[in-house]
Amino acid sequence: MASFYLSNPEPNQVLFEESSCLRKMILNRPRKLNSLTYEMISQIIKNLKVYEKDPMAKLLILKGQGKAFCAGGDVVRVILSINEGHWSFGVSFYKKQLTLDYLLATSTKPLVSLITGIVMGGGAGLSMNSMFRVVTEDTVFAMPEAQIGLFPDVGAAYFLSRLPGFFGEYLGLTGARLDGNEMLACGLATHFVLSKDLLSLENALSELDSSDTSTISRVIRGFSSKISLKKDSVYRRLETINKCFSRGTVEEILSMLESDHEAANGDNKWIIQATSSMKSASPTSLKIFLKSIREGRRKELKDCLVQDYTIASHMFRSSFNSDFIEGSRAKLFERGKQPKWEPSKMELVSDEFVDQFFEEVDDADWECLQLPVRENLAITWESKL
Repeated sequence: MASFYLSNPEPNQVLFEESSCLRKMILNRPRKLNSLTYEMISQIIKNLKVYEKDPMAKLLILKGQGKAFCAGGDVVRVILSINEGHWSFGVSFYKKQLTLDYLLATSTKPLVSLITGIVMGGGAGLSMNSMFRVVTEDTVFAMPEAQIGLFPDVGAAYFLSRLPGFFGEYLGLTGARLDGNEMLACGLATHFVLSKDLLSLENALSELDSSDTSTISRVIRGFSSKISLKKDSVYRRLETINKCFSRGTVEEILSMLESDHEAANGDNKWIIQATSSMKSASPTSLKIFLKSIREGRRKELKDCLVQDYTIASHMFRSSFNSDFIEGSRAKLFERGKQPKWEPSKMELVSDEFVDQFFEEVDDADWECLQLPVRENLAITWESKL
């Protein structure tokens, strides 16, 4: 097992900087779009615990080096370990990742995530539950996990279900991309700052000697810019999205989309993209996510993360199918191949089949995710328009 954790570790995968009362955590794998490794997660947890105990540390910043904030977890390493017979490495990696997500979401020190460039999957898990979520004109958000036979996880059932209407269902089921303007509009972001002003914002934050959230917010607002949604922004189609994605099953959602496509009078590009994406994704993954986000509306973040861990454990173990391994092979290793899903059609994925993924793993070495007891969860989910 140790070889998977430490094989050819890259140096300085996370940079840590201290300036007066500010502590920075900088993801530093720019060539890999800052995808998360076990080593990175461990380093951040270690330093975060130090910062929380340090009375001099008043404010935390999390950001990425290069053109991406974070494109997700290191799925390739997880798949390689599974192929060599070590599915438990993926589970250990994932347990560590979800623990970090929870520690950041409940940080005792205010956390500012500077989200520029790509933020997907595991990157969303790091940032979407932080107190301040600053995006730019270069930010691109997506949760496309169903395309590789996984599912929108890392707390997505919590933060996507808090978005207006059924916009969260739309994002998770289609893997659609949002820009920074749309992220602020729907509530995924708290502030929009032009990329040219980010360094000035960091410098201003470094001069603070207080953890007062209203003071921090006022500083960020001083560098914020107004947003303007594009005419063809999918967020302008929220009424249609609510009508379609409020349906009870994935099949009904697809049927409604196809009906609206016929009546769209030319305004149907986003519908074509949505239906195409859903039809190419794992049917099992889509149904798992729909059940997950519907239940997530009634759950706290902690409960959603525990549920994510159970579902993912089944997928790493191939308890009921091998869609995660198959999807990763086709999309990540063979690039552009169409995966062979099992079951292959939506109607073949029964509710009983999906329910199995939500039950505890029947393995002597497996345990439910135990997250630390924390008091703080500083989140306000609301649309900015």
